[in-house]
Amino acid sequence: MTDTIDQPTVRDWRSPSQRTDGYQPLRSYAAIGDGRTVALIADDGQIDWLPLPEMNTAPVIAGLLDAGRGGFFELRPTADFEVDRSYLEGTNVLTTRFRTATGEVEVTDALVTGVAGRLPWSELVRRIEGVEGSVEMTWAVVPGNVFGTHDVERVDTVHGPVLRAGDVNLVLIGSDHGRTDPTGPGDGVSDEAAEFRGAFTTTPGSRTILCLCGTDDEPVHIPNAEVVDQGVDRTVDNWALWSKNFSWDGPWSEAVTRSTLALKLLIYSPTGAIAAAATAAVPENFTGLKNWDYRFAWVRDLAYTVQALLNFGLREEPHAAVSWILSCLKEHGREMHIFFTLDGGLPDGTTLTEAEGWRGIGPVYDGNPASGQLQLGVFADILAILSQYASGGNIIDASTDELLCSFADEACRRWQEEDSGMWELGDLQHYTSSKMGCWQAIDAACHLADIGQLHPSDDDLAHWKKNARLIREYVDEKCWSESRGAYLMYPGSQELDASVLLHAPTGFDRGERMSRTIDALRDELGRGPLLYRYSGMDAEEGTFTACAFWCAAALACVGRLDEAVALMDELMEQVNDVGMLSEMISENGEFLGNLPQGLSHLALVNAVITIDQLTKEKGEDEGDEVGA
Repeated sequence: MTDTIDQPTVRDWRSPSQRTDGYQPLRSYAAIGDGRTVALIADDGQIDWLPLPEMNTAPVIAGLLDAGRGGFFELRPTADFEVDRSYLEGTNVLTTRFRTATGEVEVTDALVTGVAGRLPWSELVRRIEGVEGSVEMTWAVVPGNVFGTHDVERVDTVHGPVLRAGDVNLVLIGSDHGRTDPTGPGDGVSDEAAEFRGAFTTTPGSRTILCLCGTDDEPVHIPNAEVVDQGVDRTVDNWALWSKNFSWDGPWSEAVTRSTLALKLLIYSPTGAIAAAATAAVPENFTGLKNWDYRFAWVRDLAYTVQALLNFGLREEPHAAVSWILSCLKEHGREMHIFFTLDGGLPDGTTLTEAEGWRGIGPVYDGNPASGQLQLGVFADILAILSQYASGGNIIDASTDELLCSFADEACRRWQEEDSGMWELGDLQHYTSSKMGCWQAIDAACHLADIGQLHPSDDDLAHWKKNARLIREYVDEKCWSESRGAYLMYPGSQELDASVLLHAPTGFDRGERMSRTIDALRDELGRGPLLYRYSGMDAEEGTFTACAFWCAAALACVGRLDEAVALMDELMEQVNDVGMLSEMISENGEFLGNLPQGLSHLALVNAVITIDQLTKEKGEDEGDEVGA
């Protein structure tokens, strides 16, 4: 036997992205989180987004949206460097290696979790380890206030300085970090010096700890540096344990795993809510005006997330999300709402902030204006996900039974109304995808009744089935254009809408009309493998990332599996170096919109699941034919 020799790891060294007027390209960001908040780290080592201690609070670090005043947590070599980074396998803990002319250093970034889950405070830990030679490092924590909700001041205490941003208290602890800002009373520090700074030099085997700890309107816990260091390893173990309960042995496994971990970052563990994205007001184009806050729980996004997690055999997160959304609906008048705050409240409009916007593209809004719209497709989101939930062996309680029956009744009553559609448009129309969504809602309700999980009267069930038939007739007659060879955005228009692709997987149409619609959409709205949301959007924003994955899933549903696989292979090239996806992608490949965007990662995951299932079914059918 020949002895084997371990080969050295070949690292993908590259120059970090260059900041333009203080801003990094959106493709340069990686995300870490702890179940309460999310930090975005650029490939030059700087943290440019961090609300503390909650994801939906005003961010104390928001350089992403205002490089000059938003705040940042810098950590980098003082000399020119190359960089390579990746997540530790099965985790949301990021490692970044910097290489200079004099040496190498590795940084491990984690939002630390506790022994029994999330910590009651926030700990963002940066562990810096010397690998080769020596590297001079510099760091700084400079909070900002561009959301206009707090002033930042420094208060010196007997245990060291505290930075106060409104009710948020920040302390910096660590070891061997070469701190240079004054650290105690009597050091002559002014109130304006509301920041932490330092510098140090790594050597082979050296270890430095930086920990930014945050609390909100409560006493400040000052952690021990050694315990914090141990917490990084514990966080890695906690993520790895979670990942062991998630399994996917199908195609594109690396992308599916990373997208699922990205989705996990968006689950707000105190309630079970699922945020649509981790950021606010990142622009959807290069000219501005379309900058909205996505740190809310959309019913639609939550339903798609639960669908994916149930398919992976996960239990806790789907149940928490389903229970939370039902509680919210019951608490707020048992009426359908589009989205909620992460703590279960109703959104209260938008506020214009002082931030200039990423790359100066504003305005920047705190909040989202879509609350209060009628979106008929939301009925499908609730009823379809409860249908899958119940079909998986769970039991619907009596109160939810009553609520879902009322939603099915409402879908029957309201499907003939105009609404704002999936895209939250101000122009009320009879959107085709909304009609299809009402059909899906009623179909799901009928399935729940068939399996004994809903208990409508015989007359009500007959009424549901009648309306499902009427919706199909309406769409077939009024929403299809033979001359366009596609389902129209709404009757009487000549515009196309990619959201109809969602209703190939639902089963509304897996035939010739859907297949022809796919071709029309790709021909008119497609840019390479990517797709705009609907007609005219090429003049207003980037391509919508999720739409391209919906197209791949729809191709599989209409029997064009080879094309679906080929499209997915192309789309996998759109993720950044650590597997993140944004809301939109420009025609030249730049990320646009909020990130990480739940809907984009969900579309990837659910497309893979759909293609895998249909591929296996095709194989079984062909096997049956051969066996016959």
